[in-house]
Amino acid sequence: MTADFRKIGWMVGLAGLLALGAGSHPLLTAQAQPRDTITLRSDVQEANTNTGVITARGNVQIDYPAQQIQATSAQADYYSNERRIVLSGNVLVNQQGSTLQAEVVTYLIDEGRFVALPNPDEQVEAVYLLPESQSSTGPEDASPAARPRPPVLLDVSPVQPSTPLGN
Repeated sequence: MTADFRKIGWMVGLAGLLALGAGSHPLLTAQAQPRDTITLRSDVQEANTNTGVITARGNVQIDYPAQQIQATSAQADYYSNERRIVLSGNVLVNQQGSTLQAEVVTYLIDEGRFVALPNPDEQVEAVYLLPESQSSTGPEDASPAARPRPPVLLDVSPVQPSTPLGN
C-alpha cells in the first residue's frame, strides 16, 4: 500500500511540475490543446519535485507545435522554475526547415531563444532556410537597407559568462 501511495504522489508531483503556469506553455499537460504543449518522449524520465527538474534520457524527442520546433538529443533537462530546457548529446533542432546541431543546446522558453555549445574542437552548425523573395517591394533602385528582411527563425546567441548552463 505504501508503494502505491508513493507512486501516486510521484505522479501528482510530476503533473504539478509539468504545468508551467496559467495560459503559458504547459509541458505535457493532458488537458492542454496540442498547440499549447511541449511533448517530451524518451526511454526514461525522472522528476524531482523538490527542485522542479525533469530529466529525460535515451532517444529524447521534443515536439513544440506552437513554435514549430522538433528536437532530438541523448538527454534533456527541463528546469520548470527557470522555464528552460537543456538538451545534450548530439542535439538536432529543427524549426520550420532551419536546423541547429550542437553538443549542448539550451532553449529559453519565455524568450524563444536557443543558446548552442559545441564539443571541444568542434563548431555549432546552423542551417537557415530563408523564405523565398516575394515580388518587388518598390522601384529597382531601392537600397538593400530599405528592403524588408526575412525573419530569423533560430536565434543563436553567444553564451554570457554569468549564465550557468545545465545547473
